Amino acid sequence: MTTFLQYTLSGLAIGGIYALVALGFHIMWSAAKAVNFAHGDTLMIGAVLAVIGIDVGLPLWLACLLAIVAGGVFGVLLERFAVRPFLGGATSIGWMLTTIAVGIMIESLATMQFGGFSRALPSPGVAQAVHIFGAGVYPQELLIPVVALIAMAGLKLMQKRTLIGRAMQAVAHDKRAAALVGIDVDRIVAFSFGLSALFGAAAGVLVAPVIQASATMGALIGLKGFAVAIIGGITSAPGVVIAGLAFGVMEKFVEGYISTAAREIIGFSVMILVLLAFPQGLFGKKEVMKV
Repeated sequence: MTTFLQYTLSGLAIGGIYALVALGFHIMWSAAKAVNFAHGDTLMIGAVLAVIGIDVGLPLWLACLLAIVAGGVFGVLLERFAVRPFLGGATSIGWMLTTIAVGIMIESLATMQFGGFSRALPSPGVAQAVHIFGAGVYPQELLIPVVALIAMAGLKLMQKRTLIGRAMQAVAHDKRAAALVGIDVDRIVAFSFGLSALFGAAAGVLVAPVIQASATMGALIGLKGFAVAIIGGITSAPGVVIAGLAFGVMEKFVEGYISTAAREIIGFSVMILVLLAFPQGLFGKKEVMKV
């Protein structure tokens, strides 16, 4: 029982990170029918900049806040210069190549400035483990899935109760119709990319005390976040969060009962099997293209 609970709690922690990253993919896809394949690097930006902020003497809360804001700014700039110029054509995938290229450059720059080693972000959340029915877990790990659920609920609330949230829904439904009623589509898409990058940078700040910050930490997490978005259904915010939490728990059980080496094999095999059975993801809706 203790082992089962240990794997579950640890899995929910990493699953919460996948969920936050996948939620960013959901926001971007809904707004632009395009995604930032450097999105995993927004997680790295948040974690690395928070550590650098501590190095220069900033208090923890301010270093984390500035790191998250920097991640959001990165998302807006990337949309403007690496995504928007390639969205004109109906079949253009230039944004895919440019965002991958930007991700590689950002990772290389971070390696030059931060070094190739890993460093933990100091946090009171990892000062002492708490024990729940014999399972030891850090408060920081318990916080991560809670933040993921709050982010999902906040996103849904914003979409229903605020003007900008309704504008995001209108753009997601039909860009041309949204433009005809006076919505600045480009601005909404830029906001969506910035918001998704905020979620990514926040995920980096949350996970850095647990797994340590490094210049290369975002690549695999970003890829898994995208896999989670596909499994859950990239058009469904609750779907990607549920899938993220479940994916994290599954990984921990695979690590514990089989091996760490089998984790990626089984995880991505599950993604393929889900797509074969549910092409739109477990909770996704079929999108109809008008021609």
